Amino acid sequence: MDPLRFATTRAAGIATALAAAWPIALTMPLSADAAPCPDVEVVFARGTTEPAGVGAVGQAFVDSLRAQLGGRSVGVYAVEYPASRDFEVSTPAGRDDASAHIQSTAANCPDTRMVLGGYSQGAAVIDLATTAMPPPVADHVAAAAVFGGPRSSFADSLSAGPLPSIGPLYAGKTIDLCVPNDPICSEGGWDMGAHGAYIQTGLVAQAAGFAASRI
Repeated sequence: MDPLRFATTRAAGIATALAAAWPIALTMPLSADAAPCPDVEVVFARGTTEPAGVGAVGQAFVDSLRAQLGGRSVGVYAVEYPASRDFEVSTPAGRDDASAHIQSTAANCPDTRMVLGGYSQGAAVIDLATTAMPPPVADHVAAAAVFGGPRSSFADSLSAGPLPSIGPLYAGKTIDLCVPNDPICSEGGWDMGAHGAYIQTGLVAQAAGFAASRI
């Protein structure tokens, strides 16, 4: 056969095969990379200067919550933000990322029950996020847990603006925990060691129990 004619015929055959396969490709199921919506998703904001992820308090909270939810699937989203001491920039960045993710989950996974959480500056991130979202989003949030949130005059002196508080639609489903004498959340507190004692004092496990009871 003439080489040019053979190449033309072969190309036409490939094109025909691709055209025939195209509708099948459109109807193939999503790959395993497209994870299904979990039963529960924890959205957690770490504390100041902690490395990227959910931080030590966040991981302990997730582990304790998972242990109390039996076979239900639990997804985790670590709020992406600097968690730096430049609070004027860092905290609003966290608010925006948390708010965007929570709203996206509510829209795309309407049956997923969300649990919000934050430690230290991360607690302020969650406070601000709950006041920034449209009211219907609150229906998708089962519980919120904040640890060592900025509530004191000392914390106010470190802040670039007024101290935030949890949004009204979330107040009844939130547990706000403060270790005694933690100067960030306790007025007149003096023990900075208390600010790092949320796991060993059992407050993280307490918060996980609260969240699990609402799911």
